[in-house]
Amino acid sequence: MSITELPVIPLAPELSGTTVEEFLKAETTTEDVVRRIHELKAKLRDKVVILGHHYQREDIIQFADRTGDSFELARYAASNPDKEFIIFCGVHFMAETADVLSADHQKVILPDMKAGCSMSDMARPEQVFDAWDAIGEVMDTTKICPITYMNSSAAIKAFCGEHGGAVSTSSNNKFLFDWAFSQGFEKIFFFPDQHLGRNTAHFQMGIPLDEIVLFDQSQGGLGGLTPEQIKKAKIILWRGHCSVHQHFQPSHPDIMRALYPGIKVIVHPECMFDVVQKADLVGSTAFIVKTVEQSAPGSSWAIGTEHHLVSRLKHTHPDKFVTTLAPFACECATMYRISPEALLGILEDLDRGVVRNRIVVTDNEKHWAKVALQRMLDITAQSAK
Repeated sequence: MSITELPVIPLAPELSGTTVEEFLKAETTTEDVVRRIHELKAKLRDKVVILGHHYQREDIIQFADRTGDSFELARYAASNPDKEFIIFCGVHFMAETADVLSADHQKVILPDMKAGCSMSDMARPEQVFDAWDAIGEVMDTTKICPITYMNSSAAIKAFCGEHGGAVSTSSNNKFLFDWAFSQGFEKIFFFPDQHLGRNTAHFQMGIPLDEIVLFDQSQGGLGGLTPEQIKKAKIILWRGHCSVHQHFQPSHPDIMRALYPGIKVIVHPECMFDVVQKADLVGSTAFIVKTVEQSAPGSSWAIGTEHHLVSRLKHTHPDKFVTTLAPFACECATMYRISPEALLGILEDLDRGVVRNRIVVTDNEKHWAKVALQRMLDITAQSAK
C-alpha cells in the first residue's frame, strides 16, 4: 500500500439540525470563541479539514474532522485532496509529515508556530549529521541503519531515507529493527527517543543491555562513547526522550497497585525502561485506546501516557475505572499551545483569503522523507503477512 493509498473517508457530518447550544464546549475559552469557530468551520468546510491529535484538549478535539495519532492524521489529510487547507492541531513535526504526504495544491497550517515537540527538537539535523560523520571515523557507516521515530523533523526523516534507513512508529518499531538486521546492517542508529529504542531492543528482541549504548549529542564527537563501545553495540540510541512519558517513575505502578488492588498498568513504550519493566501491558496510543475499549466492564486501568487522552478514555468508558498512572497528571505543554483562540485566528484569516503559519518542507527533504515513510509501510506490510 502506498503512503496515501487510503479510501476517502467522509468528514464530520454537517451540523444542520443541531443548535449551537447543544455542542458548545468552552472549557478553556469563551462561548463566543467556540460559536465563531463553528460558524467559520461550516462556512469553509469545502476547503478546510481540521485534524486533532489524541493529546489535544477537548476544546480543540470538538472541532476536529478527524482525531488520531500523527501519521494517521497526515495520511487522512492526504486522502482528502479536495481540501485545500489542512489545519493540523498538533505540533510542528506532525504538520511537516502532513506536508510531505499531501498534494502540491494542499497547504498545511499549524495554528501556533510555537507548538513544537521537545523530543523532536532533541535531534537537530546538524547534530545528527555531525554524529554520523564522527562515527564514520570509527567504522563504515554503510553498515549502520539509521531509523527515526515518527516524532522527528522532516530533515531527520529525510536523512534516514537517503542513508538506506526508515521511519518507525511505536507500534511497528520492532518490525523496522528486524528488517534492518535482515538487510545485513550490523547496527542501528535510532533517533530520537532512547526509551522506545531501548524497550524495543531489549524487551521485544532480547538484545543485551551492554550491546545497547547511548549517544549523548551534548558531548560532541562520539557522544561520550569509545570506539570500542561503538563497534560492539548493536543499537546506538540518541539521547532524547518525551517529557510527558519521562514523568512516569518506577514507583508509580507500585503505588497504583497498592491503592487499587487488581488494577492493570498499561504504558506507552516512550516510558522509561524501569517503568515498562513493571507494566502489565505496553503499547502505542492506538493500542492503549483499543485495549481499554475492548476490556470488560468493571475493569481497572492505570495508564502511563498524556493525561488528556487518559481523561477522554475515562469519560467515554464510565463502566470502567480509568486513571493516570502518575499521582498527578502530566500534559503535553507544547500541544497545549494550540488554543481555540489560535484556531479561530487561522480560520478568520482564511475567510479573508490570508494563509498564515503555513508549514513547508523543501522538495529535497520531502522526497527523501517520503522514501523513508514508504519504506516503513512496505516493511510493516510485509512483516504483518
